[in-house]
Amino acid sequence: MDELWSLHELVVSVLARKISAEKARLDERLRQLDLDDVPPYVHGRRPYPKVFPKYRNPAKPSETWAGRGRKPRWLTAQLKSGKRIDDFRINLAAA
Repeated sequence: MDELWSLHELVVSVLARKISAEKARLDERLRQLDLDDVPPYVHGRRPYPKVFPKYRNPAKPSETWAGRGRKPRWLTAQLKSGKRIDDFRINLAAA
């Protein structure tokens, strides 16, 4: 048991030295890379065209839906009550 424990301690100390040496090497490489001269990577999504609403809640005209994604609760409730989706369509010619 004592031999196993001493072997364990030896392995831990060797690994700790190797990890600290590798960390120091990587830190030095990061210092060598002058990141101020490198232009920042542009994050984000590509621009998508604006999607205009196609359906409007008659009870609250500020609530609209473009027809993408999940149906809003107000529309789902109205459809379950027997109305048709075309009843809520926004007339784009009048708008």
